[in-house]
Amino acid sequence: MSKFDFDLFVIGAGSGGVRAARIAAGHGARVGICEASRVGGTCVIRGCVPKKLLSYAAHFSEEFEDAAGFGWEVGEARFSWSRLIENKDREIDRLNKVYLGLLSDSGVVLYDGHGKLLDSHRVQVGDDIISAEKILIATGGRPWKPEIPGVEHSITSDEAFHLEALPGKALVVGGGFIACEFAGIFNGLGSEVVQAYRGDQILRGFDQDVRDTVAAEMKKKGIDIRLGVNVTELTRHADGLITAQLDDGSEIQADTVMFATGRVPNVRGLGLLDAGVHAKPGGMIPVNEYSCTNVPNIFAVGDVTNRVNLTPVALMEGHAFADSEFGGSPRPVNHGFIPSAVFSHPPVATVGFSEKDAKIHYGELDIYKSVFKPMKHTLSGRDEKTMMKLVVQKSSGKVVGLHVVGMDAPEIVQGFAVAIKSGLTKQQFDRTTGIHPTAAEELVTMRVPLQG
Repeated sequence: MSKFDFDLFVIGAGSGGVRAARIAAGHGARVGICEASRVGGTCVIRGCVPKKLLSYAAHFSEEFEDAAGFGWEVGEARFSWSRLIENKDREIDRLNKVYLGLLSDSGVVLYDGHGKLLDSHRVQVGDDIISAEKILIATGGRPWKPEIPGVEHSITSDEAFHLEALPGKALVVGGGFIACEFAGIFNGLGSEVVQAYRGDQILRGFDQDVRDTVAAEMKKKGIDIRLGVNVTELTRHADGLITAQLDDGSEIQADTVMFATGRVPNVRGLGLLDAGVHAKPGGMIPVNEYSCTNVPNIFAVGDVTNRVNLTPVALMEGHAFADSEFGGSPRPVNHGFIPSAVFSHPPVATVGFSEKDAKIHYGELDIYKSVFKPMKHTLSGRDEKTMMKLVVQKSSGKVVGLHVVGMDAPEIVQGFAVAIKSGLTKQQFDRTTGIHPTAAEELVTMRVPLQG
């Protein structure tokens, strides 16, 4: 008889935690899990799922406009923010129940409440003190806002999903995934949008051609992107408007200011010191390739480890942990060539290295790039471009980076990610027959590399 209540106790029932709990239970482990909010985590409850639903909604304004070029006469369109949010909430409730069912059907015991480590084997959840042979931390991340005067008048992505009304004028602060996505959502739904970012171009870390293409297309849609500026102060007025002071001396007025300035590991009140778990400044928990912390029986997966902060990566890490610790098949997590997408307007998808980083890792390169008007817009008349790019190691011919900006980019790149992960060469791409007429065929028909 084990001296512990559980073989595994998981703190945090998001994507990584739920996957680890289910797989471990499937291997025969006795598993408990706790969650301070709703089961499903950031992605399902207040992240990628509701965000993509809102992104779908924001595309309809352009679809109505484009229909005329295809012979349709569309009547007056009216949009209801409250109806969209109501329908979104209904879907999130459904998914929350699905996740609850997944845990219950797997035999995982759920505790409602915040989990706090008391030592290396005990966790307190409310009035309950639970012991476990192994503990997995899967508490994810939380939005970060700068400490400036008036910051309390702003929101983050968490609150954006529950606004009472669509902003008439929105200021989105930041230049990453979330900032670009919400700028596109608000703009598409009818808000006047300013996006302010301290850097020299949005989407830092992405290939430069991706960054430049997305920025240009967002500006065409009417988003006012202001670069090289910081918001230093917010002031709310009696009429509800907010004035944002920028460090270049300018001001922006908006009825909603949203900070999308990054996320930090969610370790507040977790009791890491009491359990002897090391964390770096900012809260990131260092782990080895098997997701083990410095304490041999305590592990961590997902955004709290700040490795690659994507939902599918948390799922992969959680699954690998459970197989390694309870399935008798130890396997490290491979973070190489992970595809990702930005559901901006237009969307972005990428796998592998940017041109800049590939030069560092692979030396001399061949670069293939194509910029073209999508077939749909030959009749719609919309001025929107698609950009596709291949980064190829010259010596081996291996495709080490693939980047797409444009309609259906995430759907296209998911399939090509298999090829990139498998180490296929440009020659093998060239031998693949394209599907005509599609945008994706461009990736197997580019023949001449850029010069110089």
